[in-house]
Amino acid sequence: MVGARPQFVKAAVVSRELAATPGARETLVHTGQHFDPGMSDVFFGELGIPEPAFHLGVGGGTHGQNTGRMLEAIERVLLERRPDWVLVYGDTDSTLAGTLAAVKLHIPVAHVEAGLRSFNRRMPEEINRVLTDHAASLLLVPTETAVRNLEAEGIRGEAVRMVGDVMYDAALIYGREAEQRSGVLARVGVRPGAYVLATIHRPSNTDDVGNLRGILAAMAASRLPVVWPVHPRTRRRIAEFGLEIPPAVHAIEPVGYLDMIKLERHARAIATDSGGVQKEAFFHRVPCLTLRRETEWVELVELGVNRLLGEDWSAFGAALAGELPEFSPLDDRQPYGRGDAALRIVRALQG
Repeated sequence: MVGARPQFVKAAVVSRELAATPGARETLVHTGQHFDPGMSDVFFGELGIPEPAFHLGVGGGTHGQNTGRMLEAIERVLLERRPDWVLVYGDTDSTLAGTLAAVKLHIPVAHVEAGLRSFNRRMPEEINRVLTDHAASLLLVPTETAVRNLEAEGIRGEAVRMVGDVMYDAALIYGREAEQRSGVLARVGVRPGAYVLATIHRPSNTDDVGNLRGILAAMAASRLPVVWPVHPRTRRRIAEFGLEIPPAVHAIEPVGYLDMIKLERHARAIATDSGGVQKEAFFHRVPCLTLRRETEWVELVELGVNRLLGEDWSAFGAALAGELPEFSPLDDRQPYGRGDAALRIVRALQG
């Protein structure tokens, strides 16, 4: 069950492993939560994800509208196919809708990336992940911190499986391919190590005019060019608020996964409010500035490679204008497994 671009990446590595497993058969359902071709179709082509057996075309509404319409459509699919497992990824509306549809039909749910917590119940993602974890039959956990989070909520035992992080699998599998196939640096006009990559999409940052103005002002102060693949909804907000993107910012359209990896690998630093990009920065050994008050990936803050800036836009501007944090090339710590999470997930599903 997928619907948003981070889920496409996670599903790609699991689908590869399922395809190589005798007797396993996958039916891919795409809810349509990310309906823009630049946010969806390009990922399927680049990552070799099988064409979805069902494309539900649900997207563009509010959280309630999306979840309700997905729930109805997914239920029809499950009644038709009657799968042994429903596999859901992450923390989106698609995750919650797939979970609710399955458990009400008494179909077991396996949750990839279970146990993450920001402890901020104002985030829709936090509600989605908590409810999914408490309804799922199998919790496929990426980190020891996630295991402890589940234990604190009374979820433990054989249902919880420490498998590692599928995003690390993807970074290893597709990193070399990105180097060979992506020409994004030349297209954008930046040199390796001489730009900051920004990804900003969360409503708390983009739907608040004060926060969005602060982010743009900080980018304007950067001593290095800022490359910013701008989410379609963020572009609309900038126009609605009467704001302007600073001239030194390379505001580009959303990019595919291989281009994104190339941009991440060669950035001097990454500024983001995305959960997945924080990890990818770590996988590629690039320091990260996180434009949120909290993170699910607390290991990165504890390791000193991810700096939480919250909504302190003056600190963000000072970081971009001054000395950016460094990432030691000798740092080989890896709290996210060994790059075999997809294999462990398939084995867990097999029992």
